[in-house]
Amino acid sequence: MERKNAWNFYNEQDLAAVEELSIRYRRFLDAGKTERECAAESVRMAREAGYRDLLQMIHQGASLKPGDKVYISFMEKSAAFFRIGTEPLEQGMNIIGAHIDSPRLDLKQVPCYEEAGNVYLDTHYYGGIKKYQWFALPLALHGIVVRKDGTWARLSVGEKEDDPVFVITDLLPHLGRERNEQKVKDFFDAEKMDLLIGNRPVKEQDVKQHILEILSETYQIQEEDFLSAELEIVPAGRARECGLDRSMVLSYGQDDRSCAFAALHALLGDGDKEPGTQGCGRTACCLLVDKEETGSNGATGMKSRFFENAAAEILAMTGEAFGKTPIQEVTFDLRLRRALLHSRMLSADVSAAYDPAFEKYFEKKNSAYLGNGLVFNKYSGGGGKSGANDANPEYMAKLRRIMEEHHVTFQTAELGAVDQGGGGTIAYIMAKYGMEVIDCGLAVLSMHAPWEATSKADLYEAVKGYRAFYKKML
Repeated sequence: MERKNAWNFYNEQDLAAVEELSIRYRRFLDAGKTERECAAESVRMAREAGYRDLLQMIHQGASLKPGDKVYISFMEKSAAFFRIGTEPLEQGMNIIGAHIDSPRLDLKQVPCYEEAGNVYLDTHYYGGIKKYQWFALPLALHGIVVRKDGTWARLSVGEKEDDPVFVITDLLPHLGRERNEQKVKDFFDAEKMDLLIGNRPVKEQDVKQHILEILSETYQIQEEDFLSAELEIVPAGRARECGLDRSMVLSYGQDDRSCAFAALHALLGDGDKEPGTQGCGRTACCLLVDKEETGSNGATGMKSRFFENAAAEILAMTGEAFGKTPIQEVTFDLRLRRALLHSRMLSADVSAAYDPAFEKYFEKKNSAYLGNGLVFNKYSGGGGKSGANDANPEYMAKLRRIMEEHHVTFQTAELGAVDQGGGGTIAYIMAKYGMEVIDCGLAVLSMHAPWEATSKADLYEAVKGYRAFYKKML
């Protein structure tokens, strides 16, 4: 089948829209380098677009009607955004779900120690990383520290031009003869991936005491406050344009914040130029969740009942909680189950872009390519589709029609060559409700590396495709 490069179809107006979208996207990435920051930025964008806090409305005893726009944030690390449609919720929603956590390093609860005149913070890596990629790289520290009295301090150190940065040190090549004979997994010890944060003693104090004084004076943080902290180590620096033609974006965390941004932007719209999901028949929902990179467990992961509970609240507030059929009274629980069963979903997650430097790990006909538009992965998993959600062909046919009717450039792909690995998304979790689900997102080069590359054109096509899905999927 002939592949289409999205750039070949753009006029001057399209090119201007691509660049404007890219600017917004890079700002989004810079504002949300952790799942907590990303959730906060998403809520800020929604409030700016006229969305109201669902929890406040519940407290006020308010109801919902078609056209209302609401959001709910959970533990500041997951969020759901709803545009109420004209059709009963029991007939289903159009849902696009993405995760907003990304591979990184976390601080341990007792992290700070001094060794050989240097002070380090002890780490534990989060998600699937190649450990060697995190050595000798400028790093930043983000997160919150909660004190015993309930007050907290927010940290973001390493992003401003005059901020200090941090580093995990590496061995010089002159002493690396033994290293060259070892397997990568054996040489890079996770317990040695500790962050260098200081080297200077002051007034006969040891270096650690000096560092703890800085933390106390600058952030009012004591050493024991690390016990109740959520501090993450991420690459320092802002998202950048990539390539002499400026056709790409290079940034940390594009898996999966590229899809999260596209899904949210498609729902919220762009003022008068793009009214978002206004006039939708079915309720449209953008769902942003945490913990995908570690299995979607925990209260803020997709395996929790956060989304189900939010859907129940929406159902109750639209006045659909109870009703009667000619045969029997329909319970609230049954109406909720019907709403989820009849929903349609795009699991908005990235796909591995074909990289000619590693061609043996891909199968060219069934790979995603930068610039070829939105990617549909009918199934994921590994080996014999182990752990995969495998979308129905009827559903794929409907999506093909919608994309073509709205002039969305799209492609289909598998994650890589058979038996070369595999991966999972939140698709299989939502499929447990019986709803139709398929993975659909952007192609990414260097996925899970500290810096990942995507195409501006693919982001533009993703927003177009997601917007069409919100409005037209039945």
